[in-house]
Amino acid sequence: METKRLTLLAVLLALSVIINIVERVVMLGITSLLGPFFAPLLGAGGLRIGLANIVVLLVLYTYGTRDAFAILFMRVFLVGLLYTALFSVPFFTSLVGGAIAFTLMVLFKSLKGFSLISVSIMGAVGHVMGQMIVAVTIFGFFVIAYFPLMVLISIPAGFVVGKITIRMIEILKPITVKEY
Repeated sequence: METKRLTLLAVLLALSVIINIVERVVMLGITSLLGPFFAPLLGAGGLRIGLANIVVLLVLYTYGTRDAFAILFMRVFLVGLLYTALFSVPFFTSLVGGAIAFTLMVLFKSLKGFSLISVSIMGAVGHVMGQMIVAVTIFGFFVIAYFPLMVLISIPAGFVVGKITIRMIEILKPITVKEY
């Protein structure tokens, strides 16, 4: 049973890395098409749906907090190694955003009355908060002007990620092993 669990978690980690890199490349292309006005918003780790968070939520609800934490932070480091460069601005926005998002997701998951979709939305909003902390620290307070727009976009993005995660849990239920 342990081998099956570790194998599935390894495949899910690889999937989350691929999703993250593909989403970054697509947003980079969109940024170049939209021009310089949107570059600060979409660049430097910027605005994405956060599709890789589907994997984190899937693991959080299927295997638990410890495995979801491992998947999230291994993904951040692997993407840093493979694509964004370790200790770059996108690396730190992902790391701090991921830490705040994960904390909020675990907190809201533990509270009664919050659905997986609510937890996903809180994760998306938390990620924006983390990105803003890094952006303000590096670029200055003026970037806070993007915060309201990013939060407004994060809410439907979190909803979409949550809906997809629910469907993925249903699809993968026969091969996952619930441990908690």
